[in-house]
Amino acid sequence: MSSFDTKIAVLLRDDLASWQRLNVTAFLVSGIAHVTPELMGEPYVDADDTEYLPMFGQPVLVFSGTADVLTAAHTRALGRGLRISIFTDELFHTGNDVDNRAAVRAVPGEKLTLAGLAVHGPKNAVDKILKGASLHR
Repeated sequence: MSSFDTKIAVLLRDDLASWQRLNVTAFLVSGIAHVTPELMGEPYVDADDTEYLPMFGQPVLVFSGTADVLTAAHTRALGRGLRISIFTDELFHTGNDVDNRAAVRAVPGEKLTLAGLAVHGPKNAVDKILKGASLHR
């Protein structure tokens, strides 16, 4: 049983290649870390006193779903006022942050071709946003 009142979740489109799933997940969680630094734990230190970067202090759950499930999750998250990070298909063809943001900016929200999204919020709200998705395997 989890002792966390909130949930960090990544939702990936179920037709992505393995390298795409890994890439998208890494990019998406960076947005959550940026806007919610209080989710970060303390740095790690090994027995030799080598220090390593901190990570989230709670689990990140990864889900998958169809394109329709992603679109519905996007709509529900925005309707609940939760901030999300998104990754669109166009970002697989860009190579830098400026071009990434321009690619997203060029498409209306309801027409985004989502490869994935990440959300952090109250458990109940995140569970409702992810309706229809399943834990990634």
